[in-house]
Amino acid sequence: MHGNTRRRRQRSDYAIQLLEKQKVKYTYGVLERQFRNLFDKAHRKGGITGTVLLQFLEARLDNTVFRMGIAPTRRAARQLVGHRHITVNGIITNIASFQLRPGDVVGVRGKSQNLGVIADNVSRKVDSRRFPWLEFNPEKLEGTFVAFPERENIPEKINEQLIVELYSK
Repeated sequence: MHGNTRRRRQRSDYAIQLLEKQKVKYTYGVLERQFRNLFDKAHRKGGITGTVLLQFLEARLDNTVFRMGIAPTRRAARQLVGHRHITVNGIITNIASFQLRPGDVVGVRGKSQNLGVIADNVSRKVDSRRFPWLEFNPEKLEGTFVAFPERENIPEKINEQLIVELYSK
């Protein structure tokens, strides 16, 4: 009676910006406070705020484990990190939001290298595309975070300018 006859309103600018922010938060598995803190850090750093924000998100440990192909999803990568299967520079790290710096070596802990989940994912991911900011050695189950990625190398379809506009209000 009431539903289909009404014309839908066009989304407001605020709604579009909010949806973009929510999409990024859900994609990277970040909560609101973490996301806001990352945005503030990116804003203070200088440079293009949206690009720096995406670089910080890509430099998270859970995202890097996912990009290297050790885990099939970001959630699985977060779980591997939380269960102490991942090392950073030889130190076991269980903080998924750990910010990597260029030169950091991410590897699978010695005891965890024979886990079926990790072996399956690494063998499946060998032939897929590589990311220029990461180097991964499947034999050693170890990779290096070489540098922060350039915007054009990040494959996510995100309009980061909308997020910057949302937080600039």
